[in-house]
Amino acid sequence: MLPEPYDQIYAELLDFMPKERAYTDALRTLAYGTDASFYRLIPKIVVDTDCEDEVVAILKIVNRHQVPVTFRAAGTSLSGQAISDSILVRLGDGWRNYEILDKARKIALEPGIIGSHANRILAPHGKKIGPDPASIDTCKIGGIVANNASGMCCGVAENSYKTLDSLRLVLADGTPLDTADPASREAFEKSHGHILEGLVALRERVLADKKLAARIRRKFKIKNTTGYSLNAIVDFDDPFEILQHLLVGSEGTLAFISRVVYRTVVEHPHKASALMRFPDIRSACEAAIIARGQRVSAAELMDRAALASVQDKPGMPDGLTELGPEAAALLVEVRGKTEQELEAKVAKVLDAVKDIASVTPHQFTSVPAEFNSLWNVRRGLFPAVGAVRDAGTTVIIEDVAFPIKDLAEATLELQELFIKHGYDKAIIFGHALEGNLHFVFTQDFNVQAEIDRYAAFMDDVTQMVAGKYKGSLKAEHGTGRNMAHFVELEWGRDAYKLMEDIKALFDPNGLLNPGVILNEDPEAHLKDLKPLPVADDIIDRCIECGFCEPVCPSRSLTLTPRQRIVAFRELSRQKQVGDAQETIKAFKKSYDYDGEATCAADGLCGTRCPVAIDTGKFIKLYRSWERGKWQKALASAVAKNFPLVIAGVNMDLGIAGAMHDLLGDRAMDGLGHGLHKYSGKRLPRWNVSMPRVAAKPRMNTTPDSADKVVYFPSCVARHMGPEKHDPDKSAIRDHTLSVLAKAGYEVIHPERMNRLCCGQPWESKGLVDQADSKLRELEQALRDASENGKYPILCDTSPCLYRMKEHIEGLPLYEPVEFVGKFLMDRLEFTPVNKRIALHVTCSSRKMGLAETMEELARKCAREVVVPEDIFCCGFAGDRGFNYPELNEAALKDLPDQLAGCSVGYSTSRTCEVGLSLHGKVPYKNIMFLLDEASWPKA
Repeated sequence: MLPEPYDQIYAELLDFMPKERAYTDALRTLAYGTDASFYRLIPKIVVDTDCEDEVVAILKIVNRHQVPVTFRAAGTSLSGQAISDSILVRLGDGWRNYEILDKARKIALEPGIIGSHANRILAPHGKKIGPDPASIDTCKIGGIVANNASGMCCGVAENSYKTLDSLRLVLADGTPLDTADPASREAFEKSHGHILEGLVALRERVLADKKLAARIRRKFKIKNTTGYSLNAIVDFDDPFEILQHLLVGSEGTLAFISRVVYRTVVEHPHKASALMRFPDIRSACEAAIIARGQRVSAAELMDRAALASVQDKPGMPDGLTELGPEAAALLVEVRGKTEQELEAKVAKVLDAVKDIASVTPHQFTSVPAEFNSLWNVRRGLFPAVGAVRDAGTTVIIEDVAFPIKDLAEATLELQELFIKHGYDKAIIFGHALEGNLHFVFTQDFNVQAEIDRYAAFMDDVTQMVAGKYKGSLKAEHGTGRNMAHFVELEWGRDAYKLMEDIKALFDPNGLLNPGVILNEDPEAHLKDLKPLPVADDIIDRCIECGFCEPVCPSRSLTLTPRQRIVAFRELSRQKQVGDAQETIKAFKKSYDYDGEATCAADGLCGTRCPVAIDTGKFIKLYRSWERGKWQKALASAVAKNFPLVIAGVNMDLGIAGAMHDLLGDRAMDGLGHGLHKYSGKRLPRWNVSMPRVAAKPRMNTTPDSADKVVYFPSCVARHMGPEKHDPDKSAIRDHTLSVLAKAGYEVIHPERMNRLCCGQPWESKGLVDQADSKLRELEQALRDASENGKYPILCDTSPCLYRMKEHIEGLPLYEPVEFVGKFLMDRLEFTPVNKRIALHVTCSSRKMGLAETMEELARKCAREVVVPEDIFCCGFAGDRGFNYPELNEAALKDLPDQLAGCSVGYSTSRTCEVGLSLHGKVPYKNIMFLLDEASWPKA
């Protein structure tokens, strides 16, 4: 039961929005209420909004009941600004509209668009948005603007504040304003003239105080997100300009941002980087000051501890281990419109720093592999600390800035503070061009003595940064709860009072994100600390950053990988402290559906995770814990009697196909839905794209040849044929054998193939012993057929091949795209078929790094290739699409709109193709069909 007045608020919310987008249960309010910071508040109600009208209605409700509300975009914020113990409003899928304006000189973006997606939209025009935070592949435009996020290259010249053209916003009382619309401005002047007058009065007050005005101008010459953007008051005289620029960096405490128009910046096509190595931090900082004068795009400073944290990892450049104990590095990037311009800039930079002592000669590279190797050093720093921390501790990344002339001294003093307070594993890196340093350390918040140590450390840091060096306590991560109490320390009483007046002018009732940016509690930064109980070795390293979320197929249905981990940690905590059994049982019941049943376990989350956590692997482990003796016994029986089971599957497919022909699509679909629903989801959900029994291969042999390949058609491909509405009823094996024959290969099949399976169906259900038993059986058959690896081995199904590669050593294993790329490109000619086709890269292929290769191959074979955006995993997940079809539906909800004009789709997994065909409304099949149609032997 919700406490008053939240019970009434919940009822009022349901008057205008579906119940499916308002959450009050213990699991989802916890999971959805968690952000990337080390603070935890659990909201009473979480609401997902899809449009501005809903935001207006919500604000009117909270005003009536006088309860706080917090707005959340992606939840990657690090300072505690995106959490609430009241009402949390998240951005739903409706906030992803955009419009390219003025020949791409501007772009209008709604707040739910991910930053890198905005850049992808602009890429064909040679433009991008100015801000480039490290979280740009996850964070959303709403959060980028609300936090004035910057990054490695944008500095203070191209952040949201400097590139803002106009905003559409909703005030605390529910009043919308579009600063680009004269009619909206005129209406606002009539209804809210007091705000505009108040802003003008504040400007006059500041300009009359020359000392305060000078302080504001000076402090924003470096990166600064501490407090409000007071530079708006001195930079502009138009009250609407002041208003919209005050919202930049306001962290949802002044208004809701519903649309932003950015002035875009040029994305230079030519880049080169150098990892400059210096004997000490002072030399590196001196080089950074010189590089700043040469207008380089980036200069990332790294101290010796930072370099040591990654020097032994794969893919790092040579020579890091030989650096001395005081060494430091500067990763410099230069960009140009042409190669000639790039070369000239590189020469100027090298000449400018030639007199500063270096450990090795500086060398720039524009070769992509070498370029990426250098940047992998920088990218690996934060994960390196997170990966080695003790279980139960958190990773803290603080973010400060100094006048660049003081950067070397301040860095050395910061290192001394680490030693003083016992943070011996802390590292320092940052955007040296702006005097911006990040320092990362691990912290235990489970022991009071450790909290006290952190408090003492932060007191020293804040005094050093704000007091001694007059720097910024938050350069780009936002004030949040973390630095709210220290805003007055940095800015002084007069500026702090100015911020209080700004807050009162916009939000007189203090309902928008209270406790953030301004907070009188001297211990605010030490309260509501997030517990991180030890849960399991696979997930204990999770830092809850949320980088995994954009690729998760269940992100709009139930939970994301971050949220699955958050919820399981809570379940572990409940058991450890001995909560009531009723509480644990109810929470676990929710988790069994939200956390386990609707997880595709595809592992793509691990490719985005800074510390490489595969939450799918953990969920498979969780499933293994839940399997009883009878389930394991049944699984073993199925594995031992696999040919008999497959015969039964073929019979079922045959019967279902006959009934489909008899009843038609509509009646059969209704029957399938009813059986699934009223059996309590115990019976799989039949759908109209259900495969028929695979046709028997017409082609069984290939010509004798010295070039041989072992071809293992997966059990799914052997028995699941095309759907009813696919006009091509041929078998995948025929097309694969045809392609191999054209290339002059003799095909060898493993013995007793009808018994063979990689074990994937068992592994996905947590039945590890049975899965491994089948895999060992397959491995032996493949060793025998390939003469222990003498011949390459081809499997037509990527997920099966991926599992084989994970567990079988010493055999040359390939899925179709990789095999064609390595062995057949010199043997085949390609003529693109005259079709617009769709391409789906399976999660297994993505994890094997084959996405680009598959797309290049498809473009050789078809006139036009469509690769749907933001669809990473189809959510079918083996047979999960039959048992939990809502997962497949949620993952592919944006697919149909992207397939206009496509006649057919291709992939490398038959079960994935079932779900893709169903929701894409075009038949999907294995890419070998396309290769066979578009290829012939090379003369």
